[in-house]
Order: sequence, then structure tokens, then C-alpha cells
Amino acid sequence: MSRSRHMRLVRLAGVVVLIAPFLAQAAPPAAEPEEDAASQVIITKYLDAAKTQQRSMRGAQMEVRIAAKLPRLEKQGTLKALRTISKFGKITYKALGFSGDSFIKNEVITRYLSAESEVHDPGALAITPANYKFKYKGAMNQNGRRVQILQVTPRKKMVGLFRGEIWMDAETAMPVREAGRFVKNPSIGLKKVEFVREYEIQDGVAIPTHIESTADVRVVGRAELSIDFSNFTRQESAEDAAPDSNR
Repeated sequence: MSRSRHMRLVRLAGVVVLIAPFLAQAAPPAAEPEEDAASQVIITKYLDAAKTQQRSMRGAQMEVRIAAKLPRLEKQGTLKALRTISKFGKITYKALGFSGDSFIKNEVITRYLSAESEVHDPGALAITPANYKFKYKGAMNQNGRRVQILQVTPRKKMVGLFRGEIWMDAETAMPVREAGRFVKNPSIGLKKVEFVREYEIQDGVAIPTHIESTADVRVVGRAELSIDFSNFTRQESAEDAAPDSNR
């Protein structure tokens, strides 16, 4: 294999394995007509909670630790950064420090930061009735907390859609875990693109705490990404707090 083709495959691994966790943040599902009354009540609670969560994320800041690796190539690196979400939902990053292989920084981590910051229409692949069917699967106890499980299934096999589950806290209806696998690989060089996203309930709102994402890539093997979130704060600006005089 030529060096140029090898580099293209590795770059593709970086882009796809990092897009998966971003897609998990899409809008929540709406109730299917065939769901029974009890399931619809649960889903409605989740929809309301998700709206509250989305509003709470506006104006938020948090520190992130992004670790990426290509084990077969023995390349890895870790970036620490400050992640900010504007009141309009735009995500920006301020790098605080990097250690590791510069190839991982430039071709994997930087591509993730750009993909998340530059997305223009996250609703195009949102978890909505147009894109997904879903089903209430039941409840269980996890770490002393009662959680209810929603199964999501794409209506069509399209790049960017995933099959998986959303776990919601039974008390607050906030998500505590989202996980899935893409139903269509973006390239013949990729397979098994998967993600898991975890949340912690703080003051009644789900705050992201951890993401794991992986993809199997032809020739270069497994690509892995791990993100930890910490020190969540919400920045109230004067513009946020004051009423809009132009309305």
C-alpha cells in the first residue's frame, strides 16, 4: 500500500470515530402511535426533560480531556481543553495543553474539534419520528438508581443514523446513558463504528461525563477515542440575563 493511501485511511478513521459521539447529542424521539399509554407517558417525560437539558447546556463551560489512539500504529495523544457552548448552541474549544504524537493531534483530535464546532444542521440526523422508530424496553437498577430504557431503530439505512439505546433516570427522566452503532458505514474501509455516552444528574439536569467511541479500520486496525468532562459551570452573561429590548 502506498503511504498516501495509508494516510487517507488513518484520517478517515479519525473523522468517523469522532463523529459518532456528536450524533448522540441529537434531539430526543417522539412517541410512536402504536406505543401503549404507559410507554407514551415515559417517553413524554423524557421529551420534556430533554428540552430542559438542552436549555441548560446553553452558556455552559466545562473542561475536557480527549485521549485518542491507533493501537496498531502505536500512536496516541491527549488534549486538555476548555469547551464552551454559546447561548445559540455553538461549540468552541480553547486548548489548554497536549501530550503525545503530533499525528494524533492533527489528524484525529483536531478533526473532531472541527467537526463538532462546524456542524450546521445537527437536526438532519436527529432522533425524530422522521428518522427513527423506538420502543420502551423496560427498567432496571443501575448504581442505586432506577433507569428506564428506550430502544431506537432507524427507519432507513443511511450514513449517520444508528441503532441503539437511551437510558433515562426514572425520577428526573434525564438521560444517563446513550449507546449505539452506525447502521451504515461511511466507507468500505470502516466497520463497527460504535459509541457510548454517559451523563451524571446534577441539580436535576443531565451533565455529560464521559464518551467512548471506536471504529475498526481496514489496514490500520482499531481507532479509539475517550473523552472525560469535568468542572461544569454555566456562564450567565449580561446579555443572557437582561430582556431583549428589540422584541
